[in-house]
Amino acid sequence: MNALIIGKNGQVAWELMQTCPEHINAVALGRDDIDITSQESIESAIETHNPSVIINASAYTAVDKAESDQVNAYLINATAVEFLAKAACKHNIRLLHISTDFVFDGSKNTPYQVDDKTNPINVYGASKLAGEKAIKQHYPQNSSIVRTSWVYSSHGNNFVKTMLRLMSEKEALNVVSDQIGCPTNANGLAKYLWQLTEQESLEQVYHYCDLGVASWYDFAVAIQDIAFDKGLLEKKIPIQPIPASAFPAPAKRPLFSVMFIDCHTKQNEHWVQRLRNMLMSWL
Repeated sequence: MNALIIGKNGQVAWELMQTCPEHINAVALGRDDIDITSQESIESAIETHNPSVIINASAYTAVDKAESDQVNAYLINATAVEFLAKAACKHNIRLLHISTDFVFDGSKNTPYQVDDKTNPINVYGASKLAGEKAIKQHYPQNSSIVRTSWVYSSHGNNFVKTMLRLMSEKEALNVVSDQIGCPTNANGLAKYLWQLTEQESLEQVYHYCDLGVASWYDFAVAIQDIAFDKGLLEKKIPIQPIPASAFPAPAKRPLFSVMFIDCHTKQNEHWVQRLRNMLMSWL
């Protein structure tokens, strides 16, 4: 099987290449290799690599910047996804597309089901929802949307790396405690995506994140506790929980975006264990 991964430099694409099964020939393309805003460029990549599956791990993910950069957010998260869906449909290529918990408004207090009403409250979430709708419209028969949340990896920029840097530089930290979701290690997500590439039939939408519930404050405390215990930090610093209202940002975030996970998902582990495993791999 040939697999074409879109988004070579991102966390999930990197983990996909690290976890690729031996019998799958995977190629990851970045912005220097393909222009996903060009139907012609997509067609050229398909002709060159002849994939049986395309995994779209590319996205405009700068949540705050998107508020003032709507054109580019929609270009990458919606228009490009429409082009990929049309090309995949034309050539009967399985398409897996990564989406986000930010398609929900966060007004629930129980985990979001795959068929719950979407209602994004920022441009990023709205642009990702537009991408989901493009896939459902243009290629519903051999495609799947995988929503995930709070993704981090040993590769690239993410909350874990930012926290470790700040904990080594600062005397104290304030971290938002009233936004609730679930951290997701990109390694487990990548393995789940590979599982879907070979699954006989697909649901239109899946939710995938690590098990459990956390606030950003909980996440930060766990990062510090584990990193200090394993010798990745020389000292502990005070971490103060604060409300999101005390940390104003251009984009609103859902206050609750925990997603319901299908019990048949075999790759799931609790988010704290996933975090511990990743940090221990640095030793």
